[in-house]
Amino acid sequence: MSMANKFSGIVELFPQDKGWFYVRVPQKSSKPYEKLTDRGLIAVTALVGKSSWNTSLLPYGDGTHFIALLAKVRAKEKIALGGKIEVDFSIRKRARK
Repeated sequence: MSMANKFSGIVELFPQDKGWFYVRVPQKSSKPYEKLTDRGLIAVTALVGKSSWNTSLLPYGDGTHFIALLAKVRAKEKIALGGKIEVDFSIRKRARK
């Protein structure tokens, strides 16, 4: 399943206790969608290997975004800290409550 935005990145970990594993999204991939932000988040469906999940492009705090990598996705796709991964994402409509 190919999506609209493909990039590769290095898996990083936020330093705090129980920090998230994540991959930074290149600005050229996120910038076109900044007008779609809702409280700083851009709703997407992400794909790594054969695993896809609904998530968001989350603001990093320096004008860039990242995608958090779920533990079940990391396990299934054998993703390790410091590893290089290929990520696809497509914009999705956020469900309103």
